[in-house]
Amino acid sequence: MGPIDRAAVQSALDRFAGKDVYLHLETTNGAYAARDSENAMAICAYIRNGLVRYERGVIRGDGPYRVGLKMENGWIYAEGLTDWEIDAEGRLLMAGHDAEGRLAIALELSETPFRM
Repeated sequence: MGPIDRAAVQSALDRFAGKDVYLHLETTNGAYAARDSENAMAICAYIRNGLVRYERGVIRGDGPYRVGLKMENGWIYAEGLTDWEIDAEGRLLMAGHDAEGRLAIALELSETPFRM
């Protein structure tokens, strides 16, 4: 993965628009938060292989970035993205890492299911 290139990510989002695609979306402060304070609460949201179709995808911001996927009846939204790649399988993989390099958010799109 490398730093997000907004134009390249926008092009990739456009390529997936209007198709049934598999979504992986994950946010976490995981065990990191609990390690910093005994009163902190670990927080996570996770979906893998959610089948979605979006009509328009947009990337905004100056870094970290926001990506929104406009569906017929709502939005999927991820904020805090810093890195991206198109992997050997043609999947769009985006992630947000904190200052220490820990994963905070992931948003991934694929025309085939992600491995479980």
